[in-house]
Amino acid sequence: MIFAWQVVRLGDLVQLIIDRSGPGRPAIVAINGHSSSGKTTLARRLGAALPAAAVLHTDDLAWHHGVFAWDELLLDAVLPAVRAGEALDYRPPAWQARSRPDSITLPGGLEFLVVEGVGASQASVRAAYDVVIWVETDEPTRLARDVPRLASGEMSMRDYDSWMAEENAYVTRDRPWEQADLLVNGGDSIPHDLHGEVVLTR
Repeated sequence: MIFAWQVVRLGDLVQLIIDRSGPGRPAIVAINGHSSSGKTTLARRLGAALPAAAVLHTDDLAWHHGVFAWDELLLDAVLPAVRAGEALDYRPPAWQARSRPDSITLPGGLEFLVVEGVGASQASVRAAYDVVIWVETDEPTRLARDVPRLASGEMSMRDYDSWMAEENAYVTRDRPWEQADLLVNGGDSIPHDLHGEVVLTR
């Protein structure tokens, strides 16, 4: 894939999202991309920059539930509360079954919810979003970022290989960047201010 990248202010990306979201609130924004592409970092930045925003990580929904099988949890348990303006305090079934402590929480009265994760804009949930962002990062960079995560024991090599097999099959099959509204470069090769700027194409 060859994209024409440009460095812009983070505020410019925020304004693009606001403009594309239309007048309805809350607006739901998906950030999709490969593992270790920079989705979480971008989501954190947008969660701080967008008005009355919060971030939901699909990894929390997918925990012992399946790499892409969390879609019904998002549609049936999370988004109804967000759209009603209610605070969310949710323990997915796998959390309850395995006694994982705490819960997934979101404040009430959100204007923007950023949903980030591998497959965040998969076909079964695509219609739920106002804006979809794909984070494009070269494979060598992504694999290098995975090394310390594996070394720390965050995931076993067996689980990692299984996850990546599902992820790569999904990306190859669905080509999700083609359905994205905005594409952001999550790599390190284009110089820019990591706090005040982003690299994107439309």
